[in-house]
Amino acid sequence: MHTWHWHNWEGLPYLSCSLLKDWQHGFFTQQFWPRSPHELTKVLHPEASAYRLKQVHGNTVLTPQEVDNQTDGTTDDSALASADGLLSHQPLQAIWVASADCTPVLIGDVKTGQVAALHAGWRGTAQKIVPQAIARMQTHGTQLADLRIAMGPAIAGEVYQVSVHVAAEIGASVISHDDANTIINSLHELPHSPLLADPEPGRVRVDVRRVNALQLENLGISPEQIAIAPYCTYQTPEHFFSYRREKQKKVQWSGIVSH
Repeated sequence: MHTWHWHNWEGLPYLSCSLLKDWQHGFFTQQFWPRSPHELTKVLHPEASAYRLKQVHGNTVLTPQEVDNQTDGTTDDSALASADGLLSHQPLQAIWVASADCTPVLIGDVKTGQVAALHAGWRGTAQKIVPQAIARMQTHGTQLADLRIAMGPAIAGEVYQVSVHVAAEIGASVISHDDANTIINSLHELPHSPLLADPEPGRVRVDVRRVNALQLENLGISPEQIAIAPYCTYQTPEHFFSYRREKQKKVQWSGIVSH
């Protein structure tokens, strides 16, 4: 199995995943708040250029070049490009996503050295942001077998209660059907189902990271190419912000550097 390692930078903890050992990367904890990606890039690779987005819970994936074209190269937060994924197009690009309970997804291609960083909340997951990013990588020469995909700390299924309607919207990304009940029933029948029962009527609990893994497996990516962090943001208050727990707009950053 893929292993997750804790690292220390000036006494502050962050996580890395053995699956992404070829790249400088990190899933940073709340202890780094409120440092910016520009500051955090120095932890990973001092020479890399940092890129981030204004995240909008969609499925748009941009390259740093496209970000620069939209923002005239300014680093002012108010001028950030709106999207939920970044895809490197040359070496030494540090690309970052912010998350509190949503899933941060870091992807590397072992042959091209290209990387992607994605913010996959339930809406982005329903809109298949991870397959969208991979489709873009394939247009740059990526082969599916060369991908390594790590999903960082996020809210776990056992504590993530949603309406049946939301669960069906998310589930439609892996079960092709129009009827919500059919989708829900089909999800329940899957091995390692991403759905868990909830005592409240009209509610279920959903494992969003598992849905993303199922999307990847539907593309033909093997489970060995996928790693999921064994940490829940909601249940690990000592390390991670959780919007569900605190109702505060604070985030932790996840980043990866291309080569």
